[in-house]
Order: sequence, then C-alpha cells, then structure tokens
Amino acid sequence: MQLAGAFLRLIRFPNLIFIALTQALFYYFIMVPERDSRAGTSLFLTDHRLGLLVLASVFIAAAGYIINDYFDLNIDRINKPGKLVIDKRIRRRWAIVWHLALSMAGLALSFYVDAMIGWMNLAAVLLLWFYSTTFKKQTLIGNVVISLLTAWVVLVLYFTELLNMIGMTLLPPEQPSLVRAIFKYAVMYGGFAFTISLVREVVKDIEDMHGDAKYGCRTMPIAWGVPVARVFALVWLVVLFGALAVLQVYALQLHWWVFAAYTTAAVMVPTVFVLGKIRKAQSTSDWSAASTWVKGLMLAGILSMLFFKWYHS
Repeated sequence: MQLAGAFLRLIRFPNLIFIALTQALFYYFIMVPERDSRAGTSLFLTDHRLGLLVLASVFIAAAGYIINDYFDLNIDRINKPGKLVIDKRIRRRWAIVWHLALSMAGLALSFYVDAMIGWMNLAAVLLLWFYSTTFKKQTLIGNVVISLLTAWVVLVLYFTELLNMIGMTLLPPEQPSLVRAIFKYAVMYGGFAFTISLVREVVKDIEDMHGDAKYGCRTMPIAWGVPVARVFALVWLVVLFGALAVLQVYALQLHWWVFAAYTTAAVMVPTVFVLGKIRKAQSTSDWSAASTWVKGLMLAGILSMLFFKWYHS
C-alpha cells in the first residue's frame, strides 16, 4: 500500500486527473455541442477514441513526471527532502522502466487513434525528456516548453479533428465551420493554459532556486534575479486579466450572464488576489502558496467550459 501511494505521488496523480478532466470537459461541453448545433457534421473523436487519447495524454504526462524526478533527484534532496520517492520508495532502475513503459503505452495509443497525432505526441515525449535533462536548467526555455505542453492538452483535440477533416474525401458543407469553432475555443483555453502555466513555472523556479543554484541551473530568478522573475510573472498575470476582460465584453454581448458572473468571481477576482500574493511574496512558503493559488486559477478557468453546453442547449 505504501509503495502504491509512493507511485501515485511520483506520477502526480491529481495532475493526471486534471489532464483527463480538461480533455473530457473540452470534448463533451464544447466539441459535442458545437457538432450538435450543425446538422450533417460529425466528430472523428468518438467516445472510444477520446478515451484512448485521454489515456495517451495521461500516460505521457506520468512518464514525464517520472523522468523529471529521476534527473532532479539531487536538487529535490535540497528543495523537497520530505517528498522524495525515487531512491527512497522506488529504485532509480524501476523509475526508468516505468518511464519507458508509460511513454511507449502513450505513444502506442496515440498512433492507434491517428498516425499524425502519434508523431506529435512523440515530439511531446522527446520534449519532456530534454526538458528534464537540459531545458529545465536554462533560462526561460524550460518554462516555455512546459507551458506549450500544458496548452497541448487542449490543442491535441483540435488537431485530431483538423487532420481528420483534411483527410476527408467527401466534406460536409458545415464541417469547416465546426472545425473553425473548435479552433476558436482551443486557442482560448490553450492560451489560458499556456499563460497560467508560464506564471506558475516561474513562481516554482523562485521557490526552488536554492537547490537549483547549487546544481548549476540557470533559471530566471538565478540568471536575472528574483525581482525580474517577479515582474515577469506579474506582467503575464496582467496580460491574462486583460484577455479575460475582453472575453467578458464578448460574453456580455451574447447575453452569457452566468458565464460572465462565474468568470468574474472565480477567475478574474482571484487573479487580482494572486497578483498581490506574488507582489508581496518573500519566503519560500510565500512562493509555495502563490504557486498553489495559480494552480487553483487554472482549475477555475478550465471549469468554465461547463457553461458552453448550457448556452448551446
């Protein structure tokens, strides 16, 4: 039982649930209602294919967490000594075995769903490997890579539909309109995920800078200083707040009152709160709390997908 708990901590089980939830919400509350509102259109992603793609995403992400902890073992001994799993509960040899097994399983499912998506997910696996070995130690590159992969959780569903539409011989007249609508929402939520993830990665770099510095990492707070990293995170949060304000204007024009009220209360107001937390943060515990709040913002934003099915009904 202890070994099972350690393994779930190693693969960040709550984060994997979040990935599955994000893809399920995007499919059932955005893609399916958009399809149903256009007679004659269809989705390549059936329930069955969606389930396989979700499993592929979860397996690849789990493999990424394992390989990250594998290469971060010495750093984590300083930054998170109480949370170590590798070498404490699970041997390094078995960590590599699990990384390879989960990566291969994720890629096999991806290629089964669609060959091009398989190649794209192979690129994601390679990026996760090089992030753990190289990119994470470099200024900003690792942050951008992880943020792009976070956005990919949503974008992969759009690309699956786009590639299938391109491959169709007989194209229903409304099919391009359906894919364009999916693209609009994919960019909106993918952009949101990218921005929030970028902020959180920088905040985590500040939180972990002592262990990172000892082992030669050149993350933003180490290379440019904490004040610059703080301003960087604040600027992106302001950009996010501005984008949300524009979205609110659009939603109000469509009379989406409940969506607008939810977004204001659950996302925009907490964004202002997080701005304050990051502006005032000093200690490691302050930055850890700010990171948790940023993660909560991402969950609140993703849950806003629930309203789109309502407005299509």
